[in-house]
Amino acid sequence: MMKRICSCVLALGWLSSFTAALPADEPSETPAKVSYHRDVRPIFQEHCHGCHQPAKQGGDYVMTSFDQLVKGGESEAAAIVPGHPEKSYLMDQIKRSGDEAAMPKDNPPLLQDQIDLIARWIKEGAENDQPMSTQARYDMDHPPEYKAMPVVTSLDFSPAGDLLAVSGYHEVVLHHADGSGIAARLVGLSERIESAVFSPDGKRLAVTGGSPGRMGEVQIWDVEAKQLVVSLTVGYDTIYGASWSPDGTLVGFGCPDNTIRAIKADSGEQVLFNGAHDDWVLDTVFSVKGDHLISVSRDQSMKLINVPTQRFIDNVTSITPGALKGGLASVDRHPSKEEVLCGGADGVPKIYRIFREQARKIGDDFNLIRAFPAMPGRIFSVAFSRDGERIVAGSSLNNSGQVAVFNTADGKQISKFDVTDGGIYAVAFSPDAKIVAAAGFSGTVTLLNAETGEAIKQFTPAPLAP
Repeated sequence: MMKRICSCVLALGWLSSFTAALPADEPSETPAKVSYHRDVRPIFQEHCHGCHQPAKQGGDYVMTSFDQLVKGGESEAAAIVPGHPEKSYLMDQIKRSGDEAAMPKDNPPLLQDQIDLIARWIKEGAENDQPMSTQARYDMDHPPEYKAMPVVTSLDFSPAGDLLAVSGYHEVVLHHADGSGIAARLVGLSERIESAVFSPDGKRLAVTGGSPGRMGEVQIWDVEAKQLVVSLTVGYDTIYGASWSPDGTLVGFGCPDNTIRAIKADSGEQVLFNGAHDDWVLDTVFSVKGDHLISVSRDQSMKLINVPTQRFIDNVTSITPGALKGGLASVDRHPSKEEVLCGGADGVPKIYRIFREQARKIGDDFNLIRAFPAMPGRIFSVAFSRDGERIVAGSSLNNSGQVAVFNTADGKQISKFDVTDGGIYAVAFSPDAKIVAAAGFSGTVTLLNAETGEAIKQFTPAPLAP
């Protein structure tokens, strides 16, 4: 026993001597340099780019271009002096005085940690480490040039019927409604445009989109002036399904973080945030009175949200497992009735009443008013005519597509148009319901006779480079 104890003591002594002989821990590595692309630019993107971009140059200062970010704006003072945050005018504007700061204007100041990070980046030399793919290349004076047309995801006629808004790459192209030419090109930050919708009075255009995996954005444009009024960064991926409240004061939209949101159209202030969905929210529409927002999602449901309280009210569609065959992609409201038209993965356009008239029972789909004949593939876009007497839907299946017009009252098909060069992702009625605009994968816009389905005109939304 004594031998064992002695052996243990000797072993411990040897270990102690060995440990003492080891070199002391190396000093911790110096902190990595602050990256403009990874650390600083996301702060500017969230808090500053909305008011300081080519389409909206607050104080003649553009922060989306690195050279202009450094140079400064109307103050003529250098915004950033590499190595010297104390000499950089930008730091004077963002530094906090209690709970206030000069910039961001009319918004809460940056967090002190964010301010310190920007100051450290400037002190370390204010290097630009952006990859080329994230550097701004387009603005109103330098619109995109196309070798091939991008997929069209959104179409909308103006209420007066004189313009057709067509989604593009980094832009919305406003066409004369008869397809005779371009009236304006509204170029913004978002490379992908998911929806573009005229306000009820036609004076403004709400746009949702973003840069995939980097940011989502809502844009509000003054149509006549061709000027960006509001640019609001939302989240870190593209956003969908813009809709206007009937009085034109609010804009609703859906997000890939499963949330439904609404903002004030004149300021961008968020007034609604709800997370009732379990998957991406792809489209929204307001009720006739504007006090409810209806949304559709990849989670196979249509939900009803009270706008003033931001509360989830009801599932408009059935909640029975297996009753719905895939996600919903598009929704539109009847112009005068509290009824909505939706379409999605099952290829069946359906009209639902918005407000439940009897208690829900498991297994029922009581709010369903009418299911129209199935279309080939998935439905990506639906719309009511201005008088509510007709609906149109666009679908896609195996690199082909279909546009179908139905009579609302009895569900009979009035006309259809088949395409073989790609799916249909966007449809819209002209205000008089005589014309249907359709587009999708091919990038070509087709104007159709709603009564016969005959193609009247086809055109590319933007000029193709030689």
